[in-house]
Amino acid sequence: MTVWRGVMVATALPFVDGRVDLDRYGEHVKWLLDNGCDGVVPNGSLGEYQVLTPDERLAVLKTAASVDGARVMPGVAAYGALEARHWTQAAAEAGCRAVMLLPPTAYRADADSVMAHYREVARVGLPIVAYNNPHDTRVDLTPPLLARLHEEGLIVGVKEFSGDVRRAYEIREQAPGLDLIVGADDVLLELMLAGAVGWIAGYPNALPAQCVALYRAARDLRLDQAVPLYRELHPLLRWDSRTEFVQAIKLSMDVAGRYGGPCRPPRQPLGPLAEKAIREATEAVL
Repeated sequence: MTVWRGVMVATALPFVDGRVDLDRYGEHVKWLLDNGCDGVVPNGSLGEYQVLTPDERLAVLKTAASVDGARVMPGVAAYGALEARHWTQAAAEAGCRAVMLLPPTAYRADADSVMAHYREVARVGLPIVAYNNPHDTRVDLTPPLLARLHEEGLIVGVKEFSGDVRRAYEIREQAPGLDLIVGADDVLLELMLAGAVGWIAGYPNALPAQCVALYRAARDLRLDQAVPLYRELHPLLRWDSRTEFVQAIKLSMDVAGRYGGPCRPPRQPLGPLAEKAIREATEAVL
């Protein structure tokens, strides 16, 4: 089962009085699947995994997997390969069918170190979707490096978050057979037209029906439907590529009647101008 294809929601995580509300989180995962999303990605950046304790991170993984493990592709990013392999093993034991993996995040790793990192995690045996986010990690999974990883059988796809939509064509040329997955909400249509087969998305947390409709219209090349939807949603989708993306998506969830709630420090509440813009854009879509 290629769980990484389709609309995979990078799930936001509810905090109540500073603690993770696992019951509310499990209900949110079920709600997303019931509303047309193909799967979920817990413990990604939107899920604020960096500020979770190991026990919390494991509990989030198990909660998502308890809803439908076959449709869960957790993030397993870590400073080093041994910890990332540990989280991948936990995902396998929870019944997950694939994982999403950043390169090592402790330092700006060179190509050989990146290869060694993915080799170590691949030992678990689960399919790996690489996550290219050079803005945060300072490690760029370039098309030639992705080709090396794919040729060695270490990855099955890449979540592309460089923001450069031209990369899609280079990846297809240099790594035929590697699944391209949209990694930023505001380049969805461009990457779908370039051959992407999935979307690891943020805004379906607040607007699943609208986002699923957009994805399917783009996938089926129904541009008469996809383009107007994309234009309508883009004032919100572009927040996914900004530093405040977690706060923005959680605020849209609150406006839409879903619990988004606060973030865990060091993330702070949005300023009044940003909050006003997001509220108005969300209300316009609703």
